[in-house]
Amino acid sequence: MTHAEQHALIVELRDYARKMKRYEQEEFEMFVKRDTDDEDLDTMSQKKLIRLYEQYIGPVEDGA
Repeated sequence: MTHAEQHALIVELRDYARKMKRYEQEEFEMFVKRDTDDEDLDTMSQKKLIRLYEQYIGPVEDGA
């Protein structure tokens, strides 16, 4: 996953942050912070981000 794809997922998930459970919100806030600092997520964090995206928005498309 490229940094641009990672950023796109985070931007789309921001609207759903209020609906997340507390532990998911904390995890998502960490992703946002790392994105703001222009850090790439490790493989495990990428999987967690994709899981959150699929849970709240739907399947990740190949272009996202």
